[in-house]
Formats: sequence, C-alpha cells, structure tokens
Amino acid sequence: MKIAEELAQKQLDAYNQQNIEAFISVYSEDVVVMEFPSNKVMFSGMNEFRNRYEQLFQNNPNQYAALKNRIVKGNVCIDHEWVTGRANGEDTEAVAMYEVEDGLISKVWFIK
Repeated sequence: MKIAEELAQKQLDAYNQQNIEAFISVYSEDVVVMEFPSNKVMFSGMNEFRNRYEQLFQNNPNQYAALKNRIVKGNVCIDHEWVTGRANGEDTEAVAMYEVEDGLISKVWFIK
C-alpha cells in the first residue's frame, strides 16, 4: 500500500472512531485545508485543524464516513465518502483529496 493511501485510511478510521489524537497524527503541523477548485483556504495550521475537528466530533457524535471509492496516484489520495449520522439529520456526499509530503498529509481539498 502506498503512503498516501495508508495515511488516508488511518485518518478515515480515526475520524469514524472520533479519536482526535489518532486523526491529527497523520497531518503535518502546517496542514492547509482548501476548497476545490478555488483553492480558497478554509483553515490552516494544526491548532485550527485540531479545534475544528474536536468541535465536529463533539457536535456529531454518531457521524460516520463510509468510503465509496478511492483513487491513489503518487502522493495524492482522493476519497469519495458517504457521511451519515450527522446531528442535523442530513446525510451528505464528500470528496476529499489528500496530498502527502514528508510522510504526513500536508494539504486537503474538499470538492464543493
């Protein structure tokens, strides 16, 4: 298994377990999360990243992302997910692209 796929799977597993420490462990300290295709920065840096996902986990304790499809090319992994169990009662589709640098996920894009 390639490193991008391994890291994407580790963070997905931790996300579904709502294990914030395991989740953030695969991300770089200077992680940047952006919208695709605009590259508009949604948030960046480990402190903001951690805070956003801690709040997400607290507000959506039953949330679960089921992997529908995965594409891996070099240091990039693209996951297509179906997210259920959200507090608002709405299931949603998510597509995320993860870029790996120096053994950690450094950039994330969510297709809007």
